[in-house]
Amino acid sequence: MSTTNTKKTLLKRLIVIVLGFGPGIFAIGYTIGTGSVTSMIVAGSKFNMQLLWVLFLSCLFSGVLMFAYGNFALITGETALFGFKKHLKFGKPLAIAIIIGITFGQWNSLMGILGISANIIFEILSLNFPDLIAYKYETVLATAIIVIVVFYLLMLVGKYTFFEKILVIFVSLMGLSFILSLFMVQPLSADVIKGFIPTIPDVPGGKMLVAAFVGTTMAAATFLSRPLFVKGKGWTIKNLNQQKKDSITAAILIFIISGTIMAVAAGALFYEGKEVTHVLDMANTLEPVAGKWAITIFFFGALSAGLSSIFPCLLIAPLLIADYQSGILDTSSKQFRTITAIACLVALIGPAFGTNPIEIQILSQVFNVFVLPLVILGIIILLSSKKVMKTYKTNIGVYIGMYAALFFSLVISYNGILALLDYF
Repeated sequence: MSTTNTKKTLLKRLIVIVLGFGPGIFAIGYTIGTGSVTSMIVAGSKFNMQLLWVLFLSCLFSGVLMFAYGNFALITGETALFGFKKHLKFGKPLAIAIIIGITFGQWNSLMGILGISANIIFEILSLNFPDLIAYKYETVLATAIIVIVVFYLLMLVGKYTFFEKILVIFVSLMGLSFILSLFMVQPLSADVIKGFIPTIPDVPGGKMLVAAFVGTTMAAATFLSRPLFVKGKGWTIKNLNQQKKDSITAAILIFIISGTIMAVAAGALFYEGKEVTHVLDMANTLEPVAGKWAITIFFFGALSAGLSSIFPCLLIAPLLIADYQSGILDTSSKQFRTITAIACLVALIGPAFGTNPIEIQILSQVFNVFVLPLVILGIIILLSSKKVMKTYKTNIGVYIGMYAALFFSLVISYNGILALLDYF
């Protein structure tokens, strides 16, 4: 076989593997958006690799909870909030509180995502058309409107498989961009090892970033939406093993990509004593090493991260409401179109007022942690019920992981309250 044919075969295999990725791709889409990118870059530039332990624990617990929620869906045939409402004593108010809490956090996040994505496109345009700098506000707002309208129109025609394929493309581009960036700048190995030792930076904003880290990497929306995506994929009880592998793969990829972003920022900015406060600062992460190419490579990754998050953030409210009502999402319904239209309008608030999208993004991630303990407690109770799970018994290791995740989420929620009190 010739070298050319071998390369073609390897490329085909790689494409098949990427396109064969299951519902875990939505977990990566929810988790690694501009919120995650922003949090990782700010943390890397300010604190080096000191918060790597937070990222590791968040990804570990995310994997356990994705697995738990996925198994619940495959064994019972039910989705999360519908299961809460049906089986738990206070399930109805619990489910409603979760819907409100997650929608608030995700729509806030959507404002930051759209703001950062529009600013990134503006920075790329201004490199080629310097006269645009005088019209920054107008250009950013117009860009934000175009982006959100395009995504809304795509939402109206899309089905599960369509969303999945688009996310696969964006997530793959994002991962490749950031991994390529890591070859250009690297943190010290000793700092990476130290990052696994639990410490919270004792400086203004340290607690805020820890809470934002957990809010973006251990997002409640990721677990709650998993049963719907698992059902959307067409998986049944025969796919339990596949569901397990998909959960593990998603958690590992989230850790690798997020850790890579933090390492790039630490290697390029922390050692230089530079911090990130505006969108263009994020591109400067690489510029000292790679020159103007840095802006292209980094912005390409950050833009892919932002665009890969817009779909899941727009989907979350109709997903949760459909889950609560019947466990079935109808993307052609009037309810779906109305709720996603409201989400699009909310997303434009940040760009319309010209607010700093980085600040909005980090704040929105902090709000995401407060609903997390309820989401974890709910699945623990459901999986412990013989009436619900019948003959299926959850592994003791999964229970240990879920209780550890619950304790971790309570500690981080308390930390988030302190961070917000300091901020306001």
